[in-house]
Amino acid sequence: MRTLFTILFIPVLLLQSCKTESKKEIKTEAISFTKEGVLTILKQETDSILTHLDIEIAESEYETQTGLMYRESMQDNQGMLFIFPDVAMHSFYMKNTQIALDIIYIDENLKIASFQKNAQPFNETGLSSKVPVKYVLEINAGLSEKLELDIGDTISFTKE
Repeated sequence: MRTLFTILFIPVLLLQSCKTESKKEIKTEAISFTKEGVLTILKQETDSILTHLDIEIAESEYETQTGLMYRESMQDNQGMLFIFPDVAMHSFYMKNTQIALDIIYIDENLKIASFQKNAQPFNETGLSSKVPVKYVLEINAGLSEKLELDIGDTISFTKE
């Protein structure tokens, strides 16, 4: 009898002594914009300045893979400039990106080579540069239309 009691009682005692915690919501801090430079866009025919943007710069493999993922918003005077080590075809997608973007592909001569306008949040479809490029600029969706950007317009940028 004592053995039966021990066999039945010990598992109950162990179960009650196990710590049970309710699931806690994990809150992550929002990623904030960090100004790392200034980018200017110029109209090709007139060299008139269309806009100045504060930019974050993505150069490392981690930075280029992460880009603007997990951001909740971006101001219209901000953007992210990707600088690649080589001139090649590049493709972007919107996985884990919460804001719609215009993706501007720029060649090694700092001229706009192609666009992917209004890339939709969380869409994992590849968005190709269609031509070899060295730089990519991401800005809020609709801003390239508002600024009347065209293929052939140029950029210049400085790092801070």
